[in-house]
This record gives sequence, C-alpha cells and structure tokens, in this order.
Amino acid sequence: MKLSFFKIIFIFYLISPTYTYSIEQPVFKNLVIHKKAKKLDFIEFKNIENKEHTLSKFENKLVILNFWATWCAPCRDEMPSLDRLKSRKDFNNLHVIPINIGREELLKSIEFFKQINIKNLDIYYDDKMILPKKLMLRGVPTSIIVNKKGEEVARIIGSANFDDKKFINWLKKFD
Repeated sequence: MKLSFFKIIFIFYLISPTYTYSIEQPVFKNLVIHKKAKKLDFIEFKNIENKEHTLSKFENKLVILNFWATWCAPCRDEMPSLDRLKSRKDFNNLHVIPINIGREELLKSIEFFKQINIKNLDIYYDDKMILPKKLMLRGVPTSIIVNKKGEEVARIIGSANFDDKKFINWLKKFD
C-alpha cells in the first residue's frame, strides 16, 4: 500500500512542475518562476554575420533568450509582441535575443522576419543545437528570463503574449 502511495506522489510531482518550482503566482499559466535563480553556464550563439556571442556580453542587462524556428506557428504568433517588447521605452536594460534553433538556412530567418514585419530584433542562431540540450528545452517557442547577474529566474514554456500588462509589470522588477 505504501509503495502505491509513493508512486502516486511521484507521478503528481512529475506532471505539476509549475507548482513545484514556482514561488509566486505565475503571471500567465506557462511562466515558471524559479524559487532560486539558476546560474547559466557558458551560453554561446551566433549572429547573422556568423559572429559568435556569449550571454556574458550582455552582463548587467535583463535578457530574454527566445528559442524559435521558422516552421513553428506559435513562434510566428508571438514574435511580433516580442518585437514590440524590445522597443518599449520604459525598460532601461532589456535585451531580447531570439535564437533560431530550427537548423535552417539563414535566409529563411531573414525572410521570416520580413514576412511578419520584425524591426527591433536581431537574428541569432544555434546551428549546432547545443543550447536546447544544455538548457533542457522541451520545445519551441521557449523563452528564458535572465537577470542582470546572468541567472535564469524564469522560463516561458510555449508561446506568450509579451504585450500582456501583468507580464510587463512583473518583468520590470528585474530591469
């Protein structure tokens, strides 16, 4: 009987990560806020000129790492609101880094940004697919909120509306 009880508790633990890891009420259902910020190891990605960048380059900035692909319909839906978030004047130190992990030709990313009228974001990519494994991504889109110390404080699993006022107010705590 005890073994069955522990199995049930373990299964409940596995299917409810938001409640297990979150210390406050999420702004929206797919935002997981960590109890303790997680130090991110060496995070490396490339820009459109094939130049390598690291997350440490954005030290002392609030960063949103957004993982996406051109074939991802929810990515297409959320990207315009992410673009508007980047252009907001009420953030002093916000940097948005959209990283394509779709193993696609760079031209596809450029066309994607043109099609959906993205004007404020730069194109980055991870052609070796190292970051999805390293960061244990479950799929795209996924956005990781990184504080000014370079620590992951939260992640959004799935698409989000980055125009949401509750989210913007919550995000300002880290700016």
